Amino acid sequence: MALATVQCPQSTVVSMFFSNFVQLPKSITTIAPWHTDCWTQWFDRDNPSGPGDYETLSALHAEYPGKICAYPLQIQVLTTAWHPVSSTGDIIDTSDTVTGFICKNSLQTNGRCSDYQVRFQCPPEFCASTTPCCWTDWFDRDNPSGKGDFEILIKLRKENPGKICNNPLQIQVLTTGVSTVYTCFIVFLILSRSDTEKGFICKNCDQKGGRCSDYKVRFQCPIDFCPRSQGNSL
Repeated sequence: MALATVQCPQSTVVSMFFSNFVQLPKSITTIAPWHTDCWTQWFDRDNPSGPGDYETLSALHAEYPGKICAYPLQIQVLTTAWHPVSSTGDIIDTSDTVTGFICKNSLQTNGRCSDYQVRFQCPPEFCASTTPCCWTDWFDRDNPSGKGDFEILIKLRKENPGKICNNPLQIQVLTTGVSTVYTCFIVFLILSRSDTEKGFICKNCDQKGGRCSDYKVRFQCPIDFCPRSQGNSL
């Protein structure tokens, strides 16, 4: 069966719960795409042995082609010892998503900057296009005969040990008998141990007809998970 992939459901009333289970209001019938934080690796191309520490975006793009998106959303800076910039007392010349990061030795009272590393936040599409990944099998653990269709990640893992990676990148949702796949990025937050339930929920009480469709889900995982799974590589 050919599958058409779209971003997220645009006309189906569902309750989508990720991380802390914040429910969409019942009046909402359009679901905005869910995005995951997409951060590059840490880069340390320079050290303060010369005029300073120059972690400029143009130089990083040249030295690490394809590793940083063209227009980053945010920049993060830490020392190479993993301390925040504020702890160093350094006077920073530049720190933005256009130029990158510059610390000049001439601006420091002791004549030398700390050694810094940087990383950049990119649109989620950048990570999706550059990170090798694979998809798990489809799972359909529930049906809407009770309160709704509850395809919860923690329960799916318990019922299908070794079949789903620990930190899925995306979730796809497919209604049984329909050939449209809804793809949504999973939200990643700093979670407590009790907030690990992520997945898909459709509640019958939210539907105009009083009943959800029957859904199945699958998850996108990092490529290193693929040899252990039966999923499809992408």
